[in-house]
Amino acid sequence: MDISRALVAKSDQLNASDLSGAPIVVTIKDVRPGDQSKPVVVDLVGMEGRPWKPSKGMLRVIASAWGTEGNVWVGRLVKLVNNPEVMFGGEAVGGVEVVAMSHIDKPFTIPVRISQKKVKQHHVDVLAEPATEPWAAQWQAIRNALSEAGYEGDGPALLVVAGQVIGSEWAHPNQISAEDAQKILAAVREDNQNGEQQ
Repeated sequence: MDISRALVAKSDQLNASDLSGAPIVVTIKDVRPGDQSKPVVVDLVGMEGRPWKPSKGMLRVIASAWGTEGNVWVGRLVKLVNNPEVMFGGEAVGGVEVVAMSHIDKPFTIPVRISQKKVKQHHVDVLAEPATEPWAAQWQAIRNALSEAGYEGDGPALLVVAGQVIGSEWAHPNQISAEDAQKILAAVREDNQNGEQQ
């Protein structure tokens, strides 16, 4: 059985690779039930169709500060980063981590499991910065996916490439709809996977 399709980053959720360039500050829009592997889904303002599915470790981090009632989290902000040291299946694959939160009085540290055998002390700061513009977080995810697929160039050049991927054109990344962003990410990641299999 070839499992390569299961290894491709899903474009229907926020992935660690989306945060490779820089962290993002996002507002929580909704908290809802997920599935058995990711029991909680966190919808983020401006990231429609690409929710964050926190690991159990990150759920413990948030719950330790804000409590276990997800409706209390709505409207609050978190700063998310890619921690490249997070392990899965014995390999460092990266993971989305919370490094700062609004609505806390002081920084805190909590033990978080990052692999079956490794626990680290995870530090969270008080969030003192505004939310990242939703279009900027979306554009960062697209740029990261294009870079991983081998595309090079500055912002304007990558904007042209992103448009070519789905047959569209924009003057600025803030004009890319959430739906178009999903199409771009899915197409680029699928092309990248096909290229790796050959």
